Amino acid sequence: MRSAGIRPLIVISLLTALFSTRLQAEEVLGWIEKIQLQPWGVEAKAKLDTGALTSSMHAEDIERFEKNDEEWVRFTVDLEDTESGEQISERIERPLLRDFTAVGAGGRDKRAVVLMTICVGERLYEEQFSLRDRDNMIYPILLGRRTIQHLGPVDVTRTFLSEAQCDTDSELVRFDADDQDPDIGAD
Repeated sequence: MRSAGIRPLIVISLLTALFSTRLQAEEVLGWIEKIQLQPWGVEAKAKLDTGALTSSMHAEDIERFEKNDEEWVRFTVDLEDTESGEQISERIERPLLRDFTAVGAGGRDKRAVVLMTICVGERLYEEQFSLRDRDNMIYPILLGRRTIQHLGPVDVTRTFLSEAQCDTDSELVRFDADDQDPDIGAD
């Protein structure tokens, strides 16, 4: 009789230890983190937004154009580097990955989506970003669920738990269109 009560306690203890070990192995992030945009190393605040599926980045003067028979996007990223306080402005050209229609309280908004590389912690991530003028927003970058799924657990009660420290030897997690969680967009 006594051993029947002990077995569930052993199972619970083992599961707790396994879960704790997994969380310790992955870096826990806060709901706001400082990340770096690559290859420039510009540090910016990013909000980890579980309410957004696709990540979004502040971009101005967005233009579509054709290059080598493909559709491309040219845009300006104008951010304050949070480390130096310096205003950084970069004109960027990227192939158009896809179009995205954001639906919100303000209506429908068609946006270009491009791949950008960011540094979070000690890793580089090539991720999808929709381009939008976010001048009137607190955070110039939102990391949505498609990106968060690669980063690890998020503690929604804390901020700035990670420091972006990437270099040329940092691991790069490449974008893989086939590596999307089928349930990630579920309501």
